[in-house]
Amino acid sequence: ESGAVAGLLGQAPVLSASGRAYPVETRYRQPRRAHVREGALKVREGDVVQAVHAALAEHPGNILVFLPGAPEIRRVEGLLSESGLSPDIIITPLYGMLPREAQDRAIDAPPPGKRKVVLSSALAETSLTIIGVTVVIDSGLMRVPRYDPKSGLTRLETIRVSRASADQRRGRAGRTAPGFCYRLWRIEEDAHLAPFTEPEIRNADMAPLALELAQWGVSDPATLAWLDPPPPAAFSQALVLLKALDAIDPQGRITDTGKRMAGFGLHPRL
Repeated sequence: ESGAVAGLLGQAPVLSASGRAYPVETRYRQPRRAHVREGALKVREGDVVQAVHAALAEHPGNILVFLPGAPEIRRVEGLLSESGLSPDIIITPLYGMLPREAQDRAIDAPPPGKRKVVLSSALAETSLTIIGVTVVIDSGLMRVPRYDPKSGLTRLETIRVSRASADQRRGRAGRTAPGFCYRLWRIEEDAHLAPFTEPEIRNADMAPLALELAQWGVSDPATLAWLDPPPPAAFSQALVLLKALDAIDPQGRITDTGKRMAGFGLHPRL
């Protein structure tokens, strides 16, 4: 969202460089069952496996599959391993907690005569270029942190991808050659995607930020320029917690205890 950044910087000029991208054909695959089960969004893992088999049969090149996180990646990996794939197909997971060597195997080109199916989290959406990918399969889901004010803890929640994320994922199939993208949702659902993923600060735990600001000598975040300012209610709740922990005094100034807490690089509760 370059316009918002330019506004924060005093209406700075914006330069656009589109680079070179090849065309990507997009296909929507009708799901066999509902996207929502028991009140939560779930990956249709059987549909993912079917889409991988279809892509392998219809298109050359390597395949990049976007899934919400490590649990879904491991389950789909197991289903694919049991689904009778050719020995020439290599399945490689890719998510942030994997060792560096495992991530390198997912990114590098497969050996001659082999094809690769990379099962990835959102890590591959923007950060990495995976060699030889010409097909993207998008589950349409992503996992984001959400702060629960009732428990005072942050949990991971599965949500639908935004329009920007879906388009970014599709573009990974057109980096080196014309490509294909399978979207595992109905075309009618496409119009209802949010334009952008909501900024994390709107749903994050404000206690670490409040402690850091206190360390800077800032008690009121409104005195700073923000791309997206902290929500006032969540920030006030964070101040209550920091006062209870003796990290700040009643005027919002950091205490000696707060300074020691900040030195650990952990959540104030810890």
